[in-house]
Formats: sequence, C-alpha cells, structure tokens
Amino acid sequence: MPPQGPPQGPPHGPHPGPPQPYGQQPYGQPPYGQQPPYGQQPPYGQQPPPPPLMPPRPFPPPPPRKSGMGVAGVLGAVIGSLAALFVLIVIGAVLFGRGSSSDTSPVAIPTYESSQSPTDESVPTRTRREETTEPTREPEQERPTTQETDTGDDSTATTAPTLNTSLKNNTMYRAGALPRVNCPGGNANIFNHAQLKALILKTGACMDRSWRTILTKQGIPFSPPRWAIVAKRGRGACGDYPQPGTVVPYYCPRNNTIYVSTSATVRGNGTFMGYGQLVTWNGGITSLMAHEYGHHVQNITGLMNSWWDSSLESSRSGKLALSRRLELQATCFGGMWMRSVQATYPVSAANRNQLFWLYSRVGDGRGYPRDHGTPANNNLWFRQGWNKNRTYQCNTWLAPSSTTS
Repeated sequence: MPPQGPPQGPPHGPHPGPPQPYGQQPYGQPPYGQQPPYGQQPPYGQQPPPPPLMPPRPFPPPPPRKSGMGVAGVLGAVIGSLAALFVLIVIGAVLFGRGSSSDTSPVAIPTYESSQSPTDESVPTRTRREETTEPTREPEQERPTTQETDTGDDSTATTAPTLNTSLKNNTMYRAGALPRVNCPGGNANIFNHAQLKALILKTGACMDRSWRTILTKQGIPFSPPRWAIVAKRGRGACGDYPQPGTVVPYYCPRNNTIYVSTSATVRGNGTFMGYGQLVTWNGGITSLMAHEYGHHVQNITGLMNSWWDSSLESSRSGKLALSRRLELQATCFGGMWMRSVQATYPVSAANRNQLFWLYSRVGDGRGYPRDHGTPANNNLWFRQGWNKNRTYQCNTWLAPSSTTS
C-alpha cells in the first residue's frame, strides 16, 4: 500500500489581506477571521494537518525612483557608471575563466550510486563527493531485503523492497534522473483559461509518465495527483483557491489534488501581482505546476509525513526552517522536470534564462513568514534540479543551512 497521507483536518493558508509578521498567528492554524470549512474541528489531542503546499510567492518589484537630478547627481551617476563598468569587466573575466565548467550549481550534495542508468547524457554516472557544512550520511538501505512468505510449501519466497521514508535517506534519492519525455508545450496563451487549463492537464500527464518511471523502479507505489482548475475561484478539501490574499496554486495532501485558479495565478489577485506579470511564456506557469507536482512526489514517497512529524516537534523557527527545505526541494524537483523536457517542450536558451530569472524573483517577501526561502535560494535550487537532474541532488535536508535560508 502507498504511504498514508498526513492527518486530516481543517486547512491552513497564508494570511489574508496585509501581511502579518510571523508570530502573530500560530503556525499551522487557519488564517485570521476564518473558521475551518464544513465546521470540522480536529478531535482533542489529534495532530493538526499540514497547510496547503504552495509555490513561492512573486517577489514585489522595487518602488520606482523619483525623476530629476542636479549637477552633483549627474557627476555621481557618471562615476557610478564607471565603477559598475569596472565591476562588470572583473565579473566577466571570472565567468570567462569558468566557462569550461558545465556544473554551475553551488550546492554540494553527497553522492548516491543509483540502480538506474542515467537517461540524460549530460549527467555523469558518478558525482565526486564534496563536503558540506553538515555531516553526510549514506542511504540506510542500499539493497532490497528478502522477506519469506509462508504459503504452505518450501519453494516460495518473495523479494520486497524495504522503503526508507526519512527526510535525509529516503528511497527516492536512489531513483536517479528523470527520463526525457516528449511533451511539447505548444503556443498556449496563459491569459486564456481554456488554453492554459489544457496545457496544465497535458503537461501533468507528462509528469505522471516521468515520475512513475523512476519511482516504481525503486519499489515506490505510484499514483498520480488530481487536478482542480477553475478560471476564477473554487473551494476544495484544503479550502478556497486561491487562498485569500494570494495568487498561488497549491497542493492539498488530504486528497492528493493540485488546485489552480488560472486568473489569480496569471493576472494576480487584488493588489497581489500574478506570475504572468513576470513571465508571459507558458513554460513559466508549467514550471510552477512542476513545483506543485514535486509536493505530490514528496507525499507518495513519505517525505511529507516525515517533514510533518519533525515540524510537530520543532520550535517556531524550526518549523519555518523545515518548511523552507520542503519547498525548496519541490522547486528542485520542478527544475529537474523542466530539464527533462528541454528538447521537446522546447525550452530554448532564452526561455531557460527566463526560468532562472523567474526563480530569482519569487520567494519570501517582506512581512511574510520565512517559509519558502529567499529569492536567491529559490533560484539556486531550481538551477540545482535543472543542471544536475538527479533526485539525490535535491536532498535539501543534507544541504548547508545557508542554501535553505
């Protein structure tokens, strides 16, 4: 049987309206002013359920500068430009000197020897072990264990894998690279609900094929997520979508469903900007869905249950630190999948750069709980998945804390 989902109960979500400083609302509680839907309350002593899992929020652009400068301002601008030019020359020289290296991701993760041959020719069969600031561990279960089944005769024995569902040594880290799949994105207009919905469902089926292939080879029972996609607003097992004061789609572990409001995701919600205001190419939205699919992978592999159990035993700051590692891992899985369809989607060099730029503009904004990671680290982990395309390279639980801040 597949791993059981987190305990059921009322949904949770980000703060509606103006951002509230973290600490004014207990972690894992419904938003202010809202009651759990359907009148449900968890029985006394029962563990609260995890919140809906969402992609990083768009990072608001900086306020515009005032126009007009005096003579001193003009001279300062000229001197500043010369200084900036000098810095760019130095940076260019450094990058040129590193141009021969294809590994641009700064996160060093301990190596695993996968039982699956790589399907991406750009991924080496071995990765040199590099040191991190945290102790590393090898997988606890390197081989399936043999379990004897008594069927009444002496000739029958079955071999069943023993799955590791822990955060740091999960069985899924041995799954290797996602296979290349044929999944053309076409010219779907993200501002057209029907076209975007069709694209999400089509690419979602491609994600099913990719993840099913590598997870089942490790003995992990696979089941695809469901999708609930509306043009404006809807209500699901984890509450409203979009959640009040947000634009993001989310994954609900209660019923393994990804909820999407195409209007909010693309155009925004009230004063909150949408992702379509950052990138109009439809691959940007597809990458967000790949992040949400990454949460489903975490759920069926036991990572999510292990995260939730750890969160229940953690302090307030510890809960946020664990949440960031969970979210950044899903971003890394999303980067893996976008790389796997690079040739067929296709993802041109220019569009790849758009994706990298997008993930440098999303994350924890000012005034929000620090639960998704900085824009710099969202960019870092998306590139980690893109450049290395190995499940163990998305093991944020072994990564230095500086990369998951």
